[in-house]
Amino acid sequence: MEIKKWNGSQEDLMRIIQESVPGKQITMAHIIASPDEIIYKKLGLDPKVDYHRLAIGVLTLTPSETAIIAADLAIKASAIEIGFIDRFSGTLIITGTISDVNIAFERILAYAASELGFNVCPITKA
Repeated sequence: MEIKKWNGSQEDLMRIIQESVPGKQITMAHIIASPDEIIYKKLGLDPKVDYHRLAIGVLTLTPSETAIIAADLAIKASAIEIGFIDRFSGTLIITGTISDVNIAFERILAYAASELGFNVCPITKA
């Protein structure tokens, strides 16, 4: 059945399978500077704890377990806090000052490229 023909009924269930592409890469490294409080809430972060931190960093990695290594590198590189880490999807969310999040991302990207042989993306900012 094609997605465009699916009417959403329970008798006509559809299964969607998501899979990651094998490889060693960082596909996104994005810093959200001065985010609105609602972004913290929607991400499951506590604005009372994290809102004063001024920036949110979002990183996605493949293989997904590499998020653990990235979190360790980030904590050791600068004064950031781990907002979320998922070793199954390869997502890492960190909070901190803009400069601390940037320093953490630079360290992660440099290590991933030089020591792990990853393809890395540039850091983007909004």
